[in-house]
Amino acid sequence: MSDTPTTFTELGLSEALLKAVSDKGYTTPSPIQAQAIPAVISGRDVMAAAQTGTGKTAGFTLPLLQQLSSNTGNKVSSNNVRALILTPTRELAAQINESIEEYGKYLNLHSTVVFGGVKINPQMMRLRQGVDVLVATPGRLLDLYNQRAVKFSQLEVFILDEADRMLDMGFLRDIKKVIAALPKTRQNLLFSATFSPDIRALAKTLVNNPLEISVNAENSTAEKVTQWLTAVDKKRKADVLIHLIEENNWQQALVFTKTKHGANKLTKQLDAEGITAAAIHGNKSQGARTKALAAFKDGSVRVLVATDIAARGIDIDLLPQVVNFDLPNVPEDYVHRIGRTARAGNTGQALSLVCADELELLWDIEHVIQQHIERKVIDKFIPANELGDSRPIRALKHGKPAKVKKPNDGGNRNGGRGKAEHKDGQRSGRNANGNKPKTANDQARSKKPENGDGTGPKARRPRR
Repeated sequence: MSDTPTTFTELGLSEALLKAVSDKGYTTPSPIQAQAIPAVISGRDVMAAAQTGTGKTAGFTLPLLQQLSSNTGNKVSSNNVRALILTPTRELAAQINESIEEYGKYLNLHSTVVFGGVKINPQMMRLRQGVDVLVATPGRLLDLYNQRAVKFSQLEVFILDEADRMLDMGFLRDIKKVIAALPKTRQNLLFSATFSPDIRALAKTLVNNPLEISVNAENSTAEKVTQWLTAVDKKRKADVLIHLIEENNWQQALVFTKTKHGANKLTKQLDAEGITAAAIHGNKSQGARTKALAAFKDGSVRVLVATDIAARGIDIDLLPQVVNFDLPNVPEDYVHRIGRTARAGNTGQALSLVCADELELLWDIEHVIQQHIERKVIDKFIPANELGDSRPIRALKHGKPAKVKKPNDGGNRNGGRGKAEHKDGQRSGRNANGNKPKTANDQARSKKPENGDGTGPKARRPRR
């Protein structure tokens, strides 16, 4: 369209925000930014679909900061927030808060981030002062809300980011609880990599007369990603990966495995060959995950091995390689994995090591992305078990929203019996099922005397 803004100065942003954007070296808004920023500033609800790497985080953080800084008379009170950004993983939450701090560095606004896996008390202390922007994962947010550490009476804007991943991870119930706690009058923004039927069903309960923006076809892959695969025997995958790293002198590669155990095992194999590597997955503490990601970004670690739980939260400039060591059980996750490379208009390659057992997974992926993935042969590693041919590409069918299934980290295609991966931000035990933590009074009321007459516990019978 001829009237689409071509510079950030045309988007209605303040001088302070334009200076922050310029500091990051950006001059031209991406398509999602050009469409979303003016709409959000105008106060409209927005429902936007854009794959990872298209700049959609700035598409909502910049206009959000513009709005909050314009309404300077609305001073936030203790434990209150003016804007809430809900996101599925710790890494993504931290990344969004980092973006807010960078873009808002010339503004008198305050933000903070809360997620599970770390102590809750420091988060409660920060919230006590009140914040303009709160970035949160669902479980920790509900824990704080149930303890009255966060209030929403002053909330102006609610943003649901990576909505499709939220549903994949089984957060629908928590999302509904959060929405129920918010004031009725607010601006709503829903951002997602895809617009599945399930997302549209959720949107009906969230956004009001939204402007719908879509800058890519559903489940399409980034145009500047070079995709290819090589057939390999399962037991030789690590050898092939090591060969590719050494042969091509890769200095930075993000490798995805299906399981946490597989990630740990591969990391040890790479380290044994003198290739610095670190693993990042749900069983790692938040400190370990942050440290591994920082080491990968600064180049002290060449290979970051991750499970899908971390796929949406890894944002690295100029990441050249993404490797699917294992193909994902959910074909849409392939799109999110390879979206880590070729970001913001850059180029990159995504390669997959595919064994004969993964042929059906490959069929599903090629069906979802609506294209065949180029196959290449590595002469030193011709597989003993031949990988079958791809199927003809069939047109996608859009059906009714499916029931959300919680993913597992266990491994087989038919919903393996392995232990489920930790869900970032998800509470544990009874809290993970949506039950409020019991207070001391609740616990006292729930205790029942063991004697029928209420005189106290029965004496133990002597052992015979």
